Amino acid sequence: MSTLLEELKSMQGRSFLKESDFTPTQIEALIDFAINLKNEHKKYGKVTKYLHDKDLVLLFQKTSTRTRLSFELGGDDLGGNTAYIDPTSSQFGKKESVEDSARVFGELADGIEYRGFEQSDMDIMAKYSGVPVWNGLSNEWHPTQMIADFMTIKENFGHLKGLTLTFVGDGRNNVANSLLVTGSMLGVNVHIVAPDELHPEKSVVDLAEKYAQDSGAKIMITSDIDKGVKGSNIVYTDVWVSMGETNWQQRIDQLLPYQVNMDLMKKTGTPDDELIFMHCLPAFHDDNTTTAKEAVKKYKGLDSPEMEVTDEVFRSPYGRQFVEAGNRKHSIMSIMAATLGDLSMYNEN
Repeated sequence: MSTLLEELKSMQGRSFLKESDFTPTQIEALIDFAINLKNEHKKYGKVTKYLHDKDLVLLFQKTSTRTRLSFELGGDDLGGNTAYIDPTSSQFGKKESVEDSARVFGELADGIEYRGFEQSDMDIMAKYSGVPVWNGLSNEWHPTQMIADFMTIKENFGHLKGLTLTFVGDGRNNVANSLLVTGSMLGVNVHIVAPDELHPEKSVVDLAEKYAQDSGAKIMITSDIDKGVKGSNIVYTDVWVSMGETNWQQRIDQLLPYQVNMDLMKKTGTPDDELIFMHCLPAFHDDNTTTAKEAVKKYKGLDSPEMEVTDEVFRSPYGRQFVEAGNRKHSIMSIMAATLGDLSMYNEN
């Protein structure tokens, strides 16, 4: 049986563009390493400087809060130097192609975080930069979020295998795709509860089923809320309208019946001490955002600023969304250190 360090070494120099880039054992190693880094920081107030002044380009075509902060602060904690490029401050994607930009970034930096649109652009960035590239989010996948999510789950329950995670909402967005595949890799039963027209693509389900055959995970894709949430340990939701989309009225009409409220949480039948709620944020759960206020005025059928989750659930003891958000930094540090860091500094004790 390989050690954690051996698994981490096997990821050296590699990009993390989607979950299936790594094996289930490697994904679990990233989760365990993230937990170790978090514990190290709690104990000593700092972590090992695995990055040794490595230079990191943080390229954002989409806006970000948690991902940006996690790469900037996490990179600094690990001893790296970060340069942030926002959606408007460079020639990238306008006067310079992805391939040409990748070659430039590869000459200037040791690693690249890329938050963009098409997964194919991620592939080009990794191919031509010659340095590790980390997918901070694409239209199809959100792999860095997954390490934080399953880290949060493992911290809460002490294990992963055999738990049931149910995603309720837009079942074909990047988070739902990534949860389905990652959970199947790790032996977590994943239920996607969504209207029929918002079920994940067959290719995503097929990939998850392939991993599930080895891990023993059970997959369910259903529009039936009662059936889908029954027996859940984790209820997970996300915003109804993803970045780059504008079809608010359509999503409200489709997903309002799938709002995560206290009645839905009770439908799980799971004891309170074995049930948590998660959300990758931001969340529309109250009237303290301009977007939520405007949505109530603008769209039919929406009588409250509470959209994908009610404020009652969001603020309840079930909620783990802020621990989950904090774990973004530790998990992203794990990914950067495993793929780019000096692992000779790792102490298994």
